[in-house]
Amino acid sequence: MNGGSAYFVVGVGCVLVVVGVVVLAIAWNKSRRPAPAPAPKGTDPFHTRDEDALRGDPRTLAPGDIVEIRGTSWAVRGSLRLTEGSWSWTEHLIDDAAGGQAWLSVEEDPDLAVVLWREVPAVTVTPGPATVELDGRRYTSDESGLARFTSTGTTGLDATGTVRYHDYEAKDGALLSFESYGDSGTWEAARGEQLVRAEFRIYPQAR
Repeated sequence: MNGGSAYFVVGVGCVLVVVGVVVLAIAWNKSRRPAPAPAPKGTDPFHTRDEDALRGDPRTLAPGDIVEIRGTSWAVRGSLRLTEGSWSWTEHLIDDAAGGQAWLSVEEDPDLAVVLWREVPAVTVTPGPATVELDGRRYTSDESGLARFTSTGTTGLDATGTVRYHDYEAKDGALLSFESYGDSGTWEAARGEQLVRAEFRIYPQAR
């Protein structure tokens, strides 16, 4: 073997050593890189808090907060936290400057659902059947049950109690709910509209 060939072999060997060192360094760095943190248990891994930061988080609504819905400002007068077994949701009594009142429900099923409810006065329909009709629209039974509630702020209800409910839904997505508090035996009806995130903004008050 002549001198040129010897130098060539040595050079190739050095290059291979350098490449091997670089490969080992990359592998070592990857092994030290922390794995992505898993989503907290019980939360949607695809949920982003960016929108909540911009428009407010409906999960944290409380008496005294302001909710702007489709350009109208509503004040939260009182809140109900309801539980049924391991399930829970909230309902908030809201009113506007003109004296109008409504309820805003917030639940995750598992996606976040925010519904604006308006009372149907003097309704003659009674819940129970698989389908009911009201003002020319047919509703199909969705779910019913008995929940316990805790009241804060001004709701017109006791601090704690029970409520029976029966929810219906029409083919076009319109909602109809019946509620009976305590042992009254009287059903109160309300129509519901599910709100998309862009339709409401929350202004929490300092607490």
